[in-house]
Amino acid sequence: MMSEQHNSHTTPNAGELTMSELEQSSADLYALLASLWRAAPRGEQLGWLQGLQAMPGPFARGLGLVQLAANSHHENELAEEYQDLFIGLGRGEIVPFASWYLTGSLMELPLAVLRADLQSLGFERQSGVCEPEDHLAALCEVMAVLIGELHPDRNRFYERHLAPWVLACCRDQQQAKGGSFYRAVGALAEDFFKLENELRLPFGACVGPG
Repeated sequence: MMSEQHNSHTTPNAGELTMSELEQSSADLYALLASLWRAAPRGEQLGWLQGLQAMPGPFARGLGLVQLAANSHHENELAEEYQDLFIGLGRGEIVPFASWYLTGSLMELPLAVLRADLQSLGFERQSGVCEPEDHLAALCEVMAVLIGELHPDRNRFYERHLAPWVLACCRDQQQAKGGSFYRAVGALAEDFFKLENELRLPFGACVGPG
């Protein structure tokens, strides 16, 4: 998980910056996806997902699929699915790292570029976190913070570090043999990132594979 050195968790007062509804929705979904890609849902979060009532909108289909999938699995089943899909023996069926999708190997140039950008933005690696910073959950955590701060570089960060590969990863999740709940998460994420491409890329185009 990434943390920021400067006021990463402060919320503007009501009289200060007010995020647009679109940006607020994006920040909320980044935080949700980050938590689901960080670990399988359990306890209160699982109960919240099971009780989701999706409002009409671009994410209604995906949220509905996640709600149905959450109600179809016990907590221990979700933990096993996460383990098999993302960790596995040696590696999981899905390897949710930018370097893997962009180069076919871990710890490659995309990670070095990301680390330089994170440092310039004031983020630092949290102690106790073992995986590289280009894990999909970590990148979503950074985006949630940048959007929450209305940071001027939020769109540039998305363009450089998520847009080139994230849709391919979402589609892989939907096709994963060991997936069930995370197929639904992949569907929600694909709908979300298609909209993010329109919102954050210069011409609204997908710059990555697929």
